[in-house]
Amino acid sequence: MEAIQFNLKERKTKVTLPESLGFGKIFTDHMFEMDYNEKLGWHNPAIRPVDDLQVHPASMFIHYGQTVFEGLKAFRQESGEVVMFRPDKHFERLNNSSRRVCIPEIDVDFVLEALKELINIDKEWIPTNRGDSLYIRPFIYGSDAFLGVKPAKEYKFILLLSPVGAYYPEGFKPVKILVTDEYVRAVRKGLGDCKTAANYAASLLAGQEAVKKGFTQVLWLDGVEQKYIEEVGTMNIFINLKNEIVTPKLNGSILPGVTRRSVIEILKEWKMNVVERDITINELVDAYDNGNLIGVFGTGTAAIISSVGWLTYKNKQMIFNDGKPGELDLKLFNELTSIHYGLKEDTHGWLMPVEQKEVVIS
Repeated sequence: MEAIQFNLKERKTKVTLPESLGFGKIFTDHMFEMDYNEKLGWHNPAIRPVDDLQVHPASMFIHYGQTVFEGLKAFRQESGEVVMFRPDKHFERLNNSSRRVCIPEIDVDFVLEALKELINIDKEWIPTNRGDSLYIRPFIYGSDAFLGVKPAKEYKFILLLSPVGAYYPEGFKPVKILVTDEYVRAVRKGLGDCKTAANYAASLLAGQEAVKKGFTQVLWLDGVEQKYIEEVGTMNIFINLKNEIVTPKLNGSILPGVTRRSVIEILKEWKMNVVERDITINELVDAYDNGNLIGVFGTGTAAIISSVGWLTYKNKQMIFNDGKPGELDLKLFNELTSIHYGLKEDTHGWLMPVEQKEVVIS
């Protein structure tokens, strides 16, 4: 791979972040990009100022949805060191999504080095408050202009950075989830296990209707029989039963979450009986009625851990722990965030340091 080109923007003043960052609203000064065509492969890697993209109105991704993305985070630890959480796994998953929609794979090692360079250049944008982080959005899209259904021949890869606030700015609070059987999000052997635009577009209507009813998100059932629990719109789900902790097994329609994978490893280390298997919504309801259901929680990059306080299916409303955070949910949240911010040793090798060096922008 050729060397990265640099076209850097001079900073007139020191970066000052607002007290309330929110999510996905603020972007750093620079981005990384590179191009692909059949002759040169991935080429022309460059870090340049963030600016509007120049795309032809016939660009294939607009019409046929050939685009994939990822979401991961970097954290400024209390020592001042900057680390990323399992970035290699995120880029491996990006390649998995790419294969599914005929996008050429990236060189993970090269992209990781490019990402480190980009974070170094924009390190002033990394928040320092506990709970805040730097969100990293890699994405690829088919860029050639052609109105015909086939894989594109040209692609653009971009790394975009966004400082984000704590998911729970007022403290760790449970969320309210609606189980839907009005719509399906994905079917096995489809796009459900990929981070593609189409996958998320399929979830928007049900999510919008759920919010209007006072819920935070939707819990999806399988797309064929609509009885097996799959995942929530932005997180994997865990069912905390008295004798086991169940998370739906990866079956081709569930996103293989990196946080999900990490939580499974932690629970096994804690000698807890965590099981990946099919579980029906009726089994969950029966466990609740029988007193065998302790709680439900979700895992994902944005929230890390989400405690579910209320779960509604048809006319059945289930309340867990009087609407307060579950004990295990909070323990997992504290465990992961303590690793993120360097308050606890990373015994798993999950953190990748970003070597900090002086970058002169002129």
